[in-house]
Amino acid sequence: MRTTKDRIRQAVMFEAIGLLLSIPLAALTFGLDLGKTSVLGVIGATMATVWNYLFNLMFDHALKKIFGSTHKSIKVRFVHAVSFEFGLMLAFLPVIAWWMGIGLFEALMIDIAFVVFYLVYAFVFTWTYDLVFPDNNEV
Repeated sequence: MRTTKDRIRQAVMFEAIGLLLSIPLAALTFGLDLGKTSVLGVIGATMATVWNYLFNLMFDHALKKIFGSTHKSIKVRFVHAVSFEFGLMLAFLPVIAWWMGIGLFEALMIDIAFVVFYLVYAFVFTWTYDLVFPDNNEV
């Protein structure tokens, strides 16, 4: 299992890099105000950072209990990424609508775009993180 310090490093790195990539991309793609999109990004990143820590802790405990290891196959990584993003999407949808002053359908389209971006990003980031900072207690 990863240490608390390692989990915090992972969450902070994930969100910082994600913000640097997603905010300008979202503003450009949807023709949104960069300032409002930046604040939305920070709100989302804060929500995601807390969710990241809690979700990964729960997910690793479940892996350890079910399989006796925190090793993640490609299939498990896919389930991890999809379930993480779905949970966050449900929480973030009303925040997008409220902050941007838009309807739920438009907010859903923005939320889906964030989800697609972050699904790919989460998969690549987590795999890369595991290679750069291996979990030495994996087995």
